[in-house]
Amino acid sequence: MTVLLWGALPYIVFVLLVTGLLWRYHYDQFGWTTRSSEVYESKLLAVASPMFHYGILFVLAGHIMGLFVPASWTNALGLGEHAYHLLSLYGGGAAGLLAIAGILMLVYRRRTNAPVFRATTANDKLMYVFLLGAIAAGLVAKFTHSTPSHGYDYRTTIAPWARSLFTLSPDTALMAEAPLAYRVHAVIGMVLFALIPFTRLVHMFSAPLQYLFRPYIVYRARDPRRLGARPKEPRGWERVDT
Repeated sequence: MTVLLWGALPYIVFVLLVTGLLWRYHYDQFGWTTRSSEVYESKLLAVASPMFHYGILFVLAGHIMGLFVPASWTNALGLGEHAYHLLSLYGGGAAGLLAIAGILMLVYRRRTNAPVFRATTANDKLMYVFLLGAIAAGLVAKFTHSTPSHGYDYRTTIAPWARSLFTLSPDTALMAEAPLAYRVHAVIGMVLFALIPFTRLVHMFSAPLQYLFRPYIVYRARDPRRLGARPKEPRGWERVDT
C-alpha cells in the first residue's frame, strides 16, 4: 500500500492530469471555461469569489514554498525555522479558512439559486467535495500537529518525498513516517488534481497570452460637437439634404 500511494499514485495522477487536459482541449475547447453564472446572481458572487480565489492562491503559494523550497534556502534568506513555522501556522491557516469560507458561500449560492444550481454539473459537485475536503484536511493536519511554539516539521519528510518524485525515485518511506492527517490530506489533494481536467477548475490552466500580441482595436469616436444636437423628431430615416 505504501508503494501504491506514495510511489505510483502521484504518477497516475500526473498522467490523468496531462492526458485529461489534452483531451479537454481537443474535444471541448468551448467548455474550457468556468461557465460563469454571474448573470443569474452577482451580489453574493462578488464577495465569495474573491474570498475563494485569494485564499486558494495563498494556499498554493504556501504549498509550493513548503514542498519545493528547501529549509536551507529560507534560512539563507533570513527566515529562520521558528519564523517559518509561525508564517505557515498563521498565514497558511488564515488562507485556508478564507478559501473554505469562500467555497461554502459559493456552494450556498449554487444550492439556493435555482438557475445557478441547474448550471452545476455532477463533476462540479464532486469537485466541490474534494476541494473542500483537501483544504479542510490540510487545516486539520496543521492545527492538530502544531502549536505556536513548535509543530510537525513536514519539510524533513513530506517535502523531500515530493521533490524525489521529480527524480523518478520516490522515497516512499518518508511519507510512511508522516502523521495520518497529512497523509489523508495528500491523498485527497492528488485525487483533486486528477479531477481538474473534467471540471470547471480547468480554467486555472488558461492564460490569455494572445492579448499580448493581438493588434490594437480601433474604435470610432463620436464627434462631441454633435452630441445632443439632433433635433427632437420622431424616430425614422434621417432627412438627407439635396
